[in-house]
Amino acid sequence: MLRPGGSYSTSDLSRKSGDIIAEALRHPVTITQRNKPRLVLLNIDDYERLMRRYDARSVGTLETLPGELLNEFEAAVDAYGETDETNR
Repeated sequence: MLRPGGSYSTSDLSRKSGDIIAEALRHPVTITQRNKPRLVLLNIDDYERLMRRYDARSVGTLETLPGELLNEFEAAVDAYGETDETNR
């Protein structure tokens, strides 16, 4: 998991780009604009790891659901099926 890094403004990025890039090589760095997070700089290894985790073919499928969560989901579906329509 990525650990949180430093936070810098876009002005800081203009003035201290070398230092910020060096930090981003160690861990993700947030860039803010008007005090709101706008960008994240991260090293290529972290980026590639995130991209490998993302697989559009399996996102949100029952196959990718952790077992405990799947059990809770199935129990909720069963409970819903046992209620009569007047209670829905």
